Amino acid sequence: MIAAYARRVRIHKLESTTAFVAIDLDGAEASSGPIRWARKILQGGAKDLARSQTYTYAALGMQRGGASGGISADGPDRDAAVAAAVTELAGLTADGTYLPDAAKGVAESDLAPLREADPRDTARLGGAAPTLVDRAEGLGIAACAAATLGGLDGRSVAIDGFAANGPALAASAVERGATIVAVSTAAGLLADPSGLDPATLADAWGAHGADLVTELGGTDGSALGAAADVVVAGAKTGTIDHRVAAGLAEAAAVVPCGRLALTAKGLATLRRAGVPAAADFVALAGSTLALWGDPHRTEAEILAGVVEDIGELAAEYAGHDDGPLLAACYDAESFLRTWRETLPFGRPLAP
Repeated sequence: MIAAYARRVRIHKLESTTAFVAIDLDGAEASSGPIRWARKILQGGAKDLARSQTYTYAALGMQRGGASGGISADGPDRDAAVAAAVTELAGLTADGTYLPDAAKGVAESDLAPLREADPRDTARLGGAAPTLVDRAEGLGIAACAAATLGGLDGRSVAIDGFAANGPALAASAVERGATIVAVSTAAGLLADPSGLDPATLADAWGAHGADLVTELGGTDGSALGAAADVVVAGAKTGTIDHRVAAGLAEAAAVVPCGRLALTAKGLATLRRAGVPAAADFVALAGSTLALWGDPHRTEAEILAGVVEDIGELAAEYAGHDDGPLLAACYDAESFLRTWRETLPFGRPLAP
């Protein structure tokens, strides 16, 4: 029997400042996900991010849920608003209702008061950039891409939304025989059909962040326009809508490097073109795998486990008639039915 669908994501509003937490599954043993700050954070986007994390947990066979927080404040009031939110969130973190991950506008140092009560191995979030969690995420994306296509040897790769997980992603793809032909950030596009050097990209990211494309002589534009076998996308939510997807009809695969990269119409357009699209909640599961588990694991053991686990999942979904993204949804929902009377309403796709 197909389970009934649950009510909408629950919104918990904070009292001390203009902030909220979107909690996807009531009654989960723990829920985690990003917390962001901006002048205005919308609940709709937070709900979608929470849903994506729920499906990550479900694909990994973990009885946990997704959540996402938002803090709205003008720039001069940012520090006070974030501090107030963190103080008020202490109770939610202590009982597992919300375990926050630093995202746009929020630094890991802002969340330090909450980490002692966080049951995850949050020590992995610290250290020099890119952190272990960033590297785990990058390796997971590369493993997902390789499994989706049966290998990356001889493939060209374009990365739209090169970020903290980008250095590990690029290095792992090249180690698997791929060529990075383009990367783009909010600052522009860096492209070279003969191949970009991963070490150079990593050094430039560490020194300049998103401005690496400018420092390395890039131009205006997006890697979505590059001729590439594998398009790795995630510059923003809904990056690949039906219009962008129509321009990717010659790609061999599309793999997310950011949450909710595809819209529902974008996915439908890719399916009609026969282009497999991986699920963001699988490709980006490396950070979840790194944070949950034996804290005595070595970094090498964690990263090897990420590559193995995500590679196996992506390979399982690759051959499904409905494509890897929907196959991953079916699998996640099948697991959710083993411990939930109702399913969350709506799949993790951008509106």
